[in-house]
Amino acid sequence: MDKPISRFNVPALDDLPDDIRERILAVQDKAGFVPNVFWALAHRPDEFRAFFAYHDALMEKPSGLTKGEREMIVVATSGINQCQYCVVAHGAILRIREGNPLIADQIAVNYRKADITPRQRAMLDFAVQVSNAAHMVGPEDHARMAEHGFSDEDIWDIGAIAAFFALSNRMANLTSMRPNDEFYLMGRMPRDSEA
Repeated sequence: MDKPISRFNVPALDDLPDDIRERILAVQDKAGFVPNVFWALAHRPDEFRAFFAYHDALMEKPSGLTKGEREMIVVATSGINQCQYCVVAHGAILRIREGNPLIADQIAVNYRKADITPRQRAMLDFAVQVSNAAHMVGPEDHARMAEHGFSDEDIWDIGAIAAFFALSNRMANLTSMRPNDEFYLMGRMPRDSEA
């Protein structure tokens, strides 16, 4: 690639600790490429480990939220936080998780006009509030979420994902993290009806 993926030094694969090198190679085997967030955060191995441990705890566990809904939270809050990396990368994942080539762009630009359910809109309203004005969250917000069928654990998950990706958005902007070219086309074409 002719453009840097981070403003900071990106270590060579052979220079990384074994556990980080193994994680990067596993991601490459699964995805066919290494998302640049792995390279950029490998600049600081201890922070890499902490970041991905929390990411996995939030995004990969069983939850009252679907994996697609968790990606909706990432894309909506990242759009509001003007994080190009997370909108592009997680937009690709959202398109794939939902099998919908339109949804990520709709949510990134203005989730309030996206083709989502009222429950999902309430989820994103809450996530955006946590991301940008968490000090304003009060009992009425929790009550509104409960009216849409969200449990206390779901509310925690929504808030934690929004808060974690607020950190991620800020680090991506700090480092000038560049999205991989591969992300732009992922999930853009509708799935084959025969598949």
